[in-house]
Amino acid sequence: MNSDEIVWLERAMEGDKEAFGQIIEAYQGPVYNLAYRMLNNSNEAEEAAQEAFIRAYTRLDSYNPERKFSTWLLSITSNYCIDIIRKRRAILLSIDEPLAPHPALMSEKSAGPEGQMMQSEEQRLVQTLLAELEPDYRQAVVLRYWYDLSYEEIAEVTNSTVSAIKSRLFRARRYLADLGVAAGLEPIDVPGMMV
Repeated sequence: MNSDEIVWLERAMEGDKEAFGQIIEAYQGPVYNLAYRMLNNSNEAEEAAQEAFIRAYTRLDSYNPERKFSTWLLSITSNYCIDIIRKRRAILLSIDEPLAPHPALMSEKSAGPEGQMMQSEEQRLVQTLLAELEPDYRQAVVLRYWYDLSYEEIAEVTNSTVSAIKSRLFRARRYLADLGVAAGLEPIDVPGMMV
């Protein structure tokens, strides 16, 4: 957090709603992106982001300043999204909206129309595969490979252990690889994650 954010947080903890509004402006992108990657629906992601901020504001007294604020906020967002996923588990996830591209998937080849089409197909494939994962596995994959959080940070966000996170990621990668092979797909390469 920068010095402005620390001041906003201190003022928000004293009940200053305008200060919390500044926090929302600073973190709305990461919160929305996490919700979108987990829920794969822009409307649900917007609602989840709003709910995450409401929950954060009403629980500011439980925030521990020794932890990173962003980790605490993403934890609230992630847990709320998992609740939504569990409630709708029987419903197939839509793949109409492509996953926002991970920087590692960007290349010079994606500059032309053909490259953009291939990149869009890869994004749909990744989103489709993510939709097949159990919520806890999807959460770990998104936090690791799109937010580049460390195992320790993911464990903190998910209220879990580092060994449990490593296990979830290992199982998720294996499951995704098996799905890809079963569908006759060539492996795609996201740094640290072969599918």
